[in-house]
Amino acid sequence: MKDEASLFTFYQYPAEHWQHIRSTNVIESAFSTVRLRTAKTRGQGTMATTLAMVFKLAERAQKRWRRLRGYKLIPKVINGVKFIDGTEETLAA
Repeated sequence: MKDEASLFTFYQYPAEHWQHIRSTNVIESAFSTVRLRTAKTRGQGTMATTLAMVFKLAERAQKRWRRLRGYKLIPKVINGVKFIDGTEETLAA
């Protein structure tokens, strides 16, 4: 399979993160408010006012966001800790 490596990349992250990685709903729901409002006000104002409006809408939507599962593992992922099939790889002594 041509794209098999990229298809199963999520196995290289903690199992708690898999649900969030495989879903685009997080992105779609975050921008639904912005998309709705910018469509209604198209052509009204300058680029600066549009950016300010988008910022304020995203800032308000942030209050409803839920914390990611396994959020405490994010620093390990950022620091390059390897995960195999969702579990942290440990070095055998």
